[in-house]
Amino acid sequence: MKLLLLLTLLTLCHAKPYTPINVMDFIKDHDIMQQDAGDFDDDDDDDGDDYDNYDDNFISDCPEGCRCSKKVLQCSDQGLTKVPKNIPANTLLVDLQNNDITEIKEDDFKGLDNLYALFLLNNQISKIHPKAFRNMNKLKILHLSYNLLTQMPENLPTSIQSLRLHDNKISRLPKGAFRGMQDLNVLGSAFKFVDVTRLSSSKLNVKCVNLLMFINLNPTDLPSSLTELHLDYNKIAKIESEDFLRLKRLQRLWLDFNQIKNVENGSLAAISKVREIHLDNNKLKKVPPGLNTLKYLQVVYLHANSIGYVGVNDFCPLRTRVKKSLYTRISLYANPVKYWEIQPPTFRCVSSHNSVQLGNHRK
Repeated sequence: MKLLLLLTLLTLCHAKPYTPINVMDFIKDHDIMQQDAGDFDDDDDDDGDDYDNYDDNFISDCPEGCRCSKKVLQCSDQGLTKVPKNIPANTLLVDLQNNDITEIKEDDFKGLDNLYALFLLNNQISKIHPKAFRNMNKLKILHLSYNLLTQMPENLPTSIQSLRLHDNKISRLPKGAFRGMQDLNVLGSAFKFVDVTRLSSSKLNVKCVNLLMFINLNPTDLPSSLTELHLDYNKIAKIESEDFLRLKRLQRLWLDFNQIKNVENGSLAAISKVREIHLDNNKLKKVPPGLNTLKYLQVVYLHANSIGYVGVNDFCPLRTRVKKSLYTRISLYANPVKYWEIQPPTFRCVSSHNSVQLGNHRK
């Protein structure tokens, strides 16, 4: 099914501030220096790589102005206007964030067949050659946020698992933009603000559009492998039953700061593995139906809505024998519901009383 979306010119954008990536923390979190030998060519016989010695292991052929060690090229904050030449072929991580690079050329990353992560955020990139990422079949993480891109990069490696494109000037997603990316599980959008009246699974973490246009998008283009989806800060008004049918692996969903008035019955059933849902700062008048059937759901944010009543079975299964993960957080504050009227069994599947937040409603 194709959905016609209206992207409306807006002058105010809720862009999130640029936050630089801490490369050392990233290395430790992702453990990229310990990659399986079958996945990456490794000339190092030392299995005891020590992250703490990162700054002490420079290599002689490191590009000028950069730091190189343990297969990491770090060239952030150098005022670079182009990608450095002669990047060592065995590099696993390239950090070029916070520079003045304007273009990614065809051969900028030639020979980096083992590259795992590429950070290009917060530059001035407006053009990426269609073959810039060729042969990078092991690239897992690509961050292109905070640039000047006006169109989706072409021929992205299908190996990508985390793609960040927010805070650019991209106004449309071409059909099949994510085709073949079966491992994609974290997706930050290419857009800013989208003016829509209902949700489509092709709208991704959208934030600020600079032109008026109509776009035909096919919901089936969104990878079914997604585990996280950010749709916050939009103008979504309704969630319909078919919106999440493909996203059976979804674990975290952000829908906060929209204009959602209604969540159609059954619309959450498809995301049966979801663990965290953000629906705060919307216009809901009741608790969304179906939360009590999501057995893995542990965190649900519903604060700052217009919820005036909470039913005894809104959150927990009807039958006590049904297994369900205990809630660790339910936020209902800043709603008109009278907390003293909520029946005690309503939160029978919550880990502790401190996990439920109520009160603080202002008319």
